Amino acid sequence: MITTRLDLARIRAARSDIDPIFLNTPLYQCDALGRELGCTVSIKLETANPVRSFKARGTELVANLLAGQGRTAAVCASAGNLGQALGWSGRRRGLDVTVVASRAAPAVKLDRIRALGAELELVDGDFEAARERAADISLQRGIRLVQDSLDIETCEGAATIGLELADAGSSFDTVLIALGGGAIATGVGYALKTLSPDVEVICVQPLGAPAMTHSWRRRRVVTTDSTDTIADGVAGRFPIPEVLDDLLAVADDAVLVQESSIVAGLRLLLEQAGLVVEPSAALGVAAVLEDRDRFAGRHVATIICGSNVDLDAYHRWIRT
Repeated sequence: MITTRLDLARIRAARSDIDPIFLNTPLYQCDALGRELGCTVSIKLETANPVRSFKARGTELVANLLAGQGRTAAVCASAGNLGQALGWSGRRRGLDVTVVASRAAPAVKLDRIRALGAELELVDGDFEAARERAADISLQRGIRLVQDSLDIETCEGAATIGLELADAGSSFDTVLIALGGGAIATGVGYALKTLSPDVEVICVQPLGAPAMTHSWRRRRVVTTDSTDTIADGVAGRFPIPEVLDDLLAVADDAVLVQESSIVAGLRLLLEQAGLVVEPSAALGVAAVLEDRDRFAGRHVATIICGSNVDLDAYHRWIRT
């Protein structure tokens, strides 16, 4: 029996609290991509929704909980996608949402946070600086601090993706999951290991933002002084101990990939699948590119977790 903070009954019940627009996202075999990678590849497309990422599965649960408690406001730190998702979910339930983000976050993500009606505060520094400021605002205003990956709702919301993968009945050998703070990795990993225990769960992180992978490998929290990756959505430096404990229980492996492989993955997803995605969403493809022999002849599923990408930067990457 797998022991984590997550609960299968709650995850199944969560589906009734999540707007159906975020559920049952497309899952299909992409033969063109598979031919390029030398394995069978299925894509789970988590970008076909109003916020273009999986994050709203979790914020739907958070916002429902807060509204049920009579709360009227919430604050979060975000690299961009969580802020959009909380803004969307909060607005529908009458919550005042404040998002703290780094000034260096992609402008397209910041613009969409504002468009969703959230108050946006920008800080110098990276995501960790934003997390500190969000905590300060929570204390000053007496409002709920929504913490991605630490708040179990964010993990169990993401875990509904795992339910859908397990329910599909496909013969996946491996599922490749982007690893950042850990919500999607622990959520999907838990659902799969509970319902389809033979499926290999591999988490993928950029070499330039390796804190959670190093922590998984050493079985203790390992922090880094900085990050250097185009995959801004997974560029954290301080793993959360409780999340690491969950990850240790559900992940079969955690691998690091180079920036050049992430860019190559972006290009392949455009050319072979017709998908414009953000770098975090290309991590699974990057992992196969760096270790083709490991995946040769296998059936691999990769979760396309977000497509909120700055188009100017995207054009530079794919033309490299």
